[in-house]
Amino acid sequence: MKIDLTETTSSKINQAMVSARRSIGTPAIGMVLTLVIVTDEENAYDALKAASDSSREHPSRIIAVIKRVSRSPRARRDARLDAEIRVGSDAGSGETVVLRLHGELANHAQSVVLPLLLPDAPVVVWWPEDAPADPAKDPLGALAQRRITDTYSAEHPLDELAVRAATYQPGDTDLAWTRITPWRSMLAAALDQQPAEVVSATVEGESDNPSCELLAMWLADRLGVPVERTLSGGPGLTAVRMETKNGVIVLDRADGSLATLCMVGQPDRAVALKRRETAELLAEELRRLDPDNVYASTVKFGVERLGGPTQASSVGSGQKAPAAAGAGAPAAKKAAAKKAASK
Repeated sequence: MKIDLTETTSSKINQAMVSARRSIGTPAIGMVLTLVIVTDEENAYDALKAASDSSREHPSRIIAVIKRVSRSPRARRDARLDAEIRVGSDAGSGETVVLRLHGELANHAQSVVLPLLLPDAPVVVWWPEDAPADPAKDPLGALAQRRITDTYSAEHPLDELAVRAATYQPGDTDLAWTRITPWRSMLAAALDQQPAEVVSATVEGESDNPSCELLAMWLADRLGVPVERTLSGGPGLTAVRMETKNGVIVLDRADGSLATLCMVGQPDRAVALKRRETAELLAEELRRLDPDNVYASTVKFGVERLGGPTQASSVGSGQKAPAAAGAGAPAAKKAAAKKAASK
């Protein structure tokens, strides 16, 4: 069932949702959280579809906030709220409210959303794109226990990683981090099977892919070893190589779907490591609403050492970017002194 409301209020939206639930025979609210999506018209369809699919695992009230840009000064002064309510089969396993905020009202979205939140239920805010620099201080983000961004959708993803590190607050997370969960699980399992000291590692992937940098920083942070970041044609992450004292561990995924795990003393194994859809990533994030301390430690580790998108970058435990850049200075001075002595 779909209900359109023009020039409405939050109170009228709530009344319409109660009436809609009664009309389809489900007067009780059986949802576990409120998911607020802050998006625009261009990306609203994909975001709502992903949220609706994820609601089959996490029944929720989905509130999409779309801020409509007014073209004239007079229109910008006029405040208007239009809403579309979806319940039943049109809203997955929960219910959906699409809010379109016009004029000055677009600057006060929190006042519209607050009365629509489920009582005594967690609130999650998701920005599929154009996330604020500091999600925790955003008026909508301040309402949430969990705030989801996606650095991959930013114009400059690697710069966005530095912003996420600088403004991190407990409850922040990133879908670029969620994308590497299978990689982290597989690499940890490989080290459990071959418990040997890791001395270095290499992460290979396409440029401008923050997931590759996050995986490199996670390895450097957890293992305390230098990790080199190299580029490939993709798609996404393509390989991780860990040098251990017992040999090399390689996890190679050239086609974005099936990976091969190679370890010394064991036969090569095919591993399902496909690239996941947004709905799967969102569902994973909604499984936990407590702060992700591992993500916090990773995103804050060596962000300033990330190289440019067209060159390999190297991150390592306890190293600073200036020191890494000048690591060859002593050797250069020694060579210069030797050359001067020979004259």
